[in-house]
Amino acid sequence: MTDPRTAPDAPIDRIAIIGGGTAGWMAAAALARLLGPEGPAITLVESEEIGTVGVGEATIPPIQAFNALLGIDEDAFVRATQGTFKLGIEFVDWLRPGHRYFHPFGVHGIDKGAVPFEAMWQRLRQAQGAPPLDAYAICTAAAYAGRFMRPKPGNTPLAHIGYAFHFDAALYARFLRTHAEAAGVVRREGRVTQVEREPARDHIAAVVLADGTRIAADLFIDCSGFRGLLIEGAMGAGFEDWGHWLPNDRAVAVPTANVGPPAPFTRSTARAAGWQWRIPLQHRTGNGHVYASRHISDDEATATLIANVDGAPLADPRLLRFRTGRRDRFWIGNCVALGLASGFMEPLESTSIHLVQAGIARLIEMLPTKAFEPADTRRYNRLMAAEFDSIRDFLILHFHVTERRDTAYWRDLAAMTIPEPLAERLAIYARTGRVYREADELFTKTSWLAVMDGQGLVARGYDPLAAGIPLAEIAARLDRIAAVTRAATGHMPAHADFIARHCAAPALAG
Repeated sequence: MTDPRTAPDAPIDRIAIIGGGTAGWMAAAALARLLGPEGPAITLVESEEIGTVGVGEATIPPIQAFNALLGIDEDAFVRATQGTFKLGIEFVDWLRPGHRYFHPFGVHGIDKGAVPFEAMWQRLRQAQGAPPLDAYAICTAAAYAGRFMRPKPGNTPLAHIGYAFHFDAALYARFLRTHAEAAGVVRREGRVTQVEREPARDHIAAVVLADGTRIAADLFIDCSGFRGLLIEGAMGAGFEDWGHWLPNDRAVAVPTANVGPPAPFTRSTARAAGWQWRIPLQHRTGNGHVYASRHISDDEATATLIANVDGAPLADPRLLRFRTGRRDRFWIGNCVALGLASGFMEPLESTSIHLVQAGIARLIEMLPTKAFEPADTRRYNRLMAAEFDSIRDFLILHFHVTERRDTAYWRDLAAMTIPEPLAERLAIYARTGRVYREADELFTKTSWLAVMDGQGLVARGYDPLAAGIPLAEIAARLDRIAAVTRAATGHMPAHADFIARHCAAPALAG
């Protein structure tokens, strides 16, 4: 009798994840959780000799769904990672020096039936003036007031609180490793020195470690970082470079001591040849300067960073080099790339961990059999390319649409030719103020509206859907929304108090 486990379309028996860090342990924990003890054996290979990038400490709301999928208690997760909560991102000096705006999670205002909130707001603003968008977003109001709570069900703005997290990426990887190993994942210490290919098809047969250990698998997941040991080194995936649109290619990072209660938001401040992040954790503040090396030297970039941090540095500045773009193919044969091995988007909108999450979700959706159906591979590559491309356009928006012309860096960004999908969005907004979410792309209407308006775009007209509502009714409706939003914020505890009550890390508890 034929063994069903050897049939061409039999379920896979072995998965090898090459590389640890956030991406590797996210993949290991998710696959072990969903495939269960009867599923394939999962081995993760990582080397203590090879460091991880691990500076991305800010996230976006979809990470809540990932943690819930793993059955993770949110307070325990925040406590273990020295985490804080994030209601959005403040952008300072992006439109012009001295200007700031906020990109909130959650929503702006409330629609009226089929008429979007933003259509009413645009009409009112153009007819007689209107308060800024900040007046209608509970997350913006709470962030600037230093307050936080989880959403509260009901007919109240408190039901529309959207949030994510700031955390120590190394601690998050360690936290996930505990979950993954408890679910049966086996970790192997070692450095991959050889990749064996199958002679008959475009697949990887095994990897060989420095000590001679050979690890064979049906499916290989490349989490080896920028070098793409498997997807590029062995499979030759190719890379689409976006440096002509997003020229930043380096970052210098340094942790500093906290100088006050952690703010419930990330801050991004534009600089002469890049931008600077500030990410507050419970035990420290993460800081970094992302920049274009052809416009500023490493020493100058480091000096700019150190001159603009609030607390005392806790370590020496760390320099990172990167290339913005994505693989031409993310899945080849039996090899799938995740994390930095699949591509890199600079951390302006905290999308790196989300892209890992998206890759894992689609891999699970299209989990292969031993046949490795080419149609699954093609669909995975198409969907992941679209995900990267949409995020790329959202990032370009920040750099291209601005009044800044004070340095060659900003003048070059303003003059560049942008991708056609982004040009189309800008044209639609300029005419009618309409914003939209294309299919299931990451960023919502809230995000596009906040950044378009914050970067200085002003619509010439408004969505005709708002023309059927009397202007006085729109004004009264928006006044009520703003008043209720202000009042709701007062019912929220201080961010630091919420952490102390629910999820303070041990060193800070009590």
